[in-house]
Amino acid sequence: MKLFLQRTVGVVPREGEAETSAVHLSRFAWRPLVLGLLVVLGVSLLATAKGAVNVPPMTVAKIVASRLPLVDISPAWPSSWEAIVWDIRLPRVVVAGLVGMSLAMAGGTFQGLFRNPLADPYLIGVASGAGLAATVVMVSPIPLSLYGISLLPPMAFLGALMAVSLAYGLARVGGAVPTTTLILAGVAISFLASAVTTFLMLHVSPDVRPVLTWLLGGLSGSGWQRVAWILPYIIPCLLVIMAHGRVLNVLQLDEEQAQQLGINVERTKVMLIAAASLATAAAVSVSGMIGFVGLMAPHVVRLIWGPDYRFLLPMACVVGATLLMGSDLLARTVISPEEVPVGVITAFFGAPFFLYLLRQKKGMVF
Repeated sequence: MKLFLQRTVGVVPREGEAETSAVHLSRFAWRPLVLGLLVVLGVSLLATAKGAVNVPPMTVAKIVASRLPLVDISPAWPSSWEAIVWDIRLPRVVVAGLVGMSLAMAGGTFQGLFRNPLADPYLIGVASGAGLAATVVMVSPIPLSLYGISLLPPMAFLGALMAVSLAYGLARVGGAVPTTTLILAGVAISFLASAVTTFLMLHVSPDVRPVLTWLLGGLSGSGWQRVAWILPYIIPCLLVIMAHGRVLNVLQLDEEQAQQLGINVERTKVMLIAAASLATAAAVSVSGMIGFVGLMAPHVVRLIWGPDYRFLLPMACVVGATLLMGSDLLARTVISPEEVPVGVITAFFGAPFFLYLLRQKKGMVF
């Protein structure tokens, strides 16, 4: 059975099959990836077109194309449409895609590292740390902006990194970090940070609505500034995690066998935990705490296409971006002109999915 698992995840192919396996994976992978990217473009076009003011999708495409270099399109649309598409909706859709991609990528990484099918990006205290830091900014005399730049994203980002660092430091035993200890440390820090956040909301702030809105997750007010904030963190994290797809396959066996195959397990764990936590912190800092995307996206890929992390991670990014862009579209339009926190939408769909996973866990291959 173990040899079958090794061959299935692409760790120990049969003699003479290594090159054939890689070619087969590349031929299999590009088709759903290309299809997924086309779906992402379609959803992003629809999400940019729909809202309180509907703009024809073809006009949206022309407005975006007119902003590209070496493209000359005479505007035949109202200037208000261009402002709505380029300054308001498109950056929000891009941020939703980047956040969804980051959460899905981090969720898939943690599920592989911890060999826990129910792990998510917030498992080791990232979200609670970010939530506490954001709450401190909103209920304290600290200004919400400085020189026109919002302090909320960088403070939330700092809080997330501090929570993860604390969890990692508490879990470290000698030169190793046992997985179970890290998870328990992260859970403890999450509860502590959530308790402090609740205390501050109830006893310091006379109006808890801004804090609740942020804690429930939302993308309102997203502009190109937030895109510029999140991109420098996501790109290197994405490259590091994608480069470790085959290593994550090996880690599905056990750490002892991974070491026998020449993998420095502790260094790999530190690198992947840091990359996944950094990506999650960057996402949470601009969107608040949006649940279930990092849990659902990797599982959708795993259920349809299998557990090979060389393909699961990039496809999970595509699915995560699609899920969050679609959820944000519903959040903006379901009770228009009012807006529902996008975290409510993802929880509405994610909670039943989570219960489904719990019931099917014994019969699923992870």
